[in-house]
Amino acid sequence: MTSVTEFLLNRSSEPRLTAPAPDRKTLERAFACAARAPDHALLRPWRYLVVEGEGLEQLGELFASTCPNNADEQDIEKLRRAPLRAPMIIVGIASPSEHPKVPEVEQLLSAGVGLSFLELALQEAGYGAMWRTGTMAYHPAVREGLGLSEQESIIGFLYTGTVATEKPKIPRPEVAEFVSDWPPERR
Repeated sequence: MTSVTEFLLNRSSEPRLTAPAPDRKTLERAFACAARAPDHALLRPWRYLVVEGEGLEQLGELFASTCPNNADEQDIEKLRRAPLRAPMIIVGIASPSEHPKVPEVEQLLSAGVGLSFLELALQEAGYGAMWRTGTMAYHPAVREGLGLSEQESIIGFLYTGTVATEKPKIPRPEVAEFVSDWPPERR
């Protein structure tokens, strides 16, 4: 197996993250990896926002602002504190455009692969990462507050930083559980 294959087989999401976050040089290299995602017609249907420091608190306030007026204070505080789970959050944004040969779904997939490549590059550099979505990724007030255009969407919040504590390995399915031959008679 190649080092890439071995790395992929050992990849995991890390929910317990602390400072330091990746430095600018590491981020630049990781974003260069993200830009290597398959991209039919070179549309570059993605962009990213890097949130850290006071920006994390502002993001928490944006999350909290989505609660209805009758929301429980505990629920509001949970949303307010959510971005503080890591020293940095990278917001992955899909930015599809009209194209006669490249449907929107291909552009969304390209953006998702880019965020995945970014995550892998950060982990290879020694950082932990956790790709999160949840209701905040789809809430119109969050999209607007982050400055997304009408056709853009959040594909994930990539929480990143230094792994605080190792977590147990999660069992993965056997390949035969999700791969089959087609047509079925081909065995």
